[in-house]
Amino acid sequence: MATQQRGGAPNKAPRASGQVKSVQRAMLVIELLTEEPKGLTFAQIVQRLSLPKSSAYELLRTMKDGGHLALDEEGRYRIGLRIWQAGQTHEQAFDLATAARPNLQAARDELSETIQLAVLDGTENVYLAKEEAEQRLVLQSRVGARLPAYATGLGKVLLAGLSNDEVLDRFAAAELYSFTPNTVTQLPDLITQLEEVRRRGYSMDHGEYTEGVVCVAVPVRDHRGAVVAAMSVSVPAIRADDRFEARAAKVLSRQAASLSADLGYKKVGP
Repeated sequence: MATQQRGGAPNKAPRASGQVKSVQRAMLVIELLTEEPKGLTFAQIVQRLSLPKSSAYELLRTMKDGGHLALDEEGRYRIGLRIWQAGQTHEQAFDLATAARPNLQAARDELSETIQLAVLDGTENVYLAKEEAEQRLVLQSRVGARLPAYATGLGKVLLAGLSNDEVLDRFAAAELYSFTPNTVTQLPDLITQLEEVRRRGYSMDHGEYTEGVVCVAVPVRDHRGAVVAAMSVSVPAIRADDRFEARAAKVLSRQAASLSADLGYKKVGP
């Protein structure tokens, strides 16, 4: 579950071919200009990234036309509006983590277990926040880690917030890899599980990604009623007795409801 971070601006374009090379070069340009808020000229970008001038010209023009770069009157390229919008979305996610912290801490204190918050990104759930309990045996995870949504309790709650058609579209080209004997590997079976999650209001994961780990997860909704995040507790199976599921679902649902209310959600009906 470890992730890797890349520090500093690169000074060499990676070796690749075709469209992959163009995408890699575009990402290098974005990384470079992120660290140069005053912008860089065409010549400076070419020199810093060791790019061929002909392909660099087409690349920068395409990125500018798409709004990913801006070109000022002095001929300096800067980060464009599209990248700024993406950054705003990233900032909102971290705002959600900040808003959720009191609820995560309250659930942790009541259950004496580690509580996590995640959002959906494509077919993966991404951990935004985590509040650890003082247990000797705990699940190893960290903020920023990504896991396949179909194989986790958190992910299934997030997928259940989508329509079945959208879930099928997202996984149309994906392989549902078996991590343990309990992992769902067929889309029809996943859809059946998601329908059960919607009916029940929370999700369970009995060792589907990691053997010997049990997870309960609940949805967090925004002012529109859309599922924007999920809150979970994961424990070793040896601590998940017959009362664990019901108690965990009750505690998490209460804290998720409080957080959802803070986000403007108003429940309709009983």
